[in-house]
Amino acid sequence: MYESYWQLDAKPFEPAGDGPWYYPAERHQASLLKLRYAIESRRAGCVLAGPSGSGKTLIVESLKKQLDDSIAPHVHLTFPQLPPDQLLAWLADELTDGVTIGQAATAEQNLRRIANALADNAREGRHALVVIDEAQILEETNAWETLRLLLNFTDGESPLLTLLLVGQPSLLSALARQSELAERLGMTCLVRPFSRDETAAYVHHRLKSAGAKRTIFADRAFDTLFELTGGIPRRINRLGDLCLLVGFAEELPRIESPHVEAVCEELIALSQQ
Repeated sequence: MYESYWQLDAKPFEPAGDGPWYYPAERHQASLLKLRYAIESRRAGCVLAGPSGSGKTLIVESLKKQLDDSIAPHVHLTFPQLPPDQLLAWLADELTDGVTIGQAATAEQNLRRIANALADNAREGRHALVVIDEAQILEETNAWETLRLLLNFTDGESPLLTLLLVGQPSLLSALARQSELAERLGMTCLVRPFSRDETAAYVHHRLKSAGAKRTIFADRAFDTLFELTGGIPRRINRLGDLCLLVGFAEELPRIESPHVEAVCEELIALSQQ
């Protein structure tokens, strides 16, 4: 709607973050490198934690694309609000290509299915990756022991899978109470929000990727964007997109700090209705 007004080829703040839209923030790149090292070194487990909207999903998706064919299969559970027995059954189904043996399978049977699948996988020269998103929810389901059991599957020397737990910062405090599991997780990465300069660089990158050829946000507007979003990419995207829409509707020559504040106040008002 507003692209032609701002002389853009596309909307710059859409959720997609891959391809030309990917901004290689130093903190994200560091997490990506460490996780890749842990997985390719076939460590038992690792952790990726950060606030909601900070880019964890993008890091995980970028990671999976960079791993070679020896890291397979990739099993990804996006919302693990399952009791331990159902979590175990789900993992068994996924690691055996969806082959089920009925709902009456016992925990012991599912563990055996997982063990056999991982052993077959290892004989073919592969190493499995199990990603559990929103892993802080596991605190509610008391599934920590189930995950610890997964890390017991080895070929006698190294694990047959890497468990990647992804979640909000509360995941770290939850794991601190699970010492036997935590000590098996060899790498912990924390995704921090952008700084003020990183926020400005992120917006510039998005605008450039969308074909911007002129100044759209004033310098002070970046200060305000950072203050109001806390440097969280998802919040920056949402606020930046609405600023461009309002600027188009009001025929503004560029987005100034007061415009960002006004749009944010409107967002907060709408969210409270």
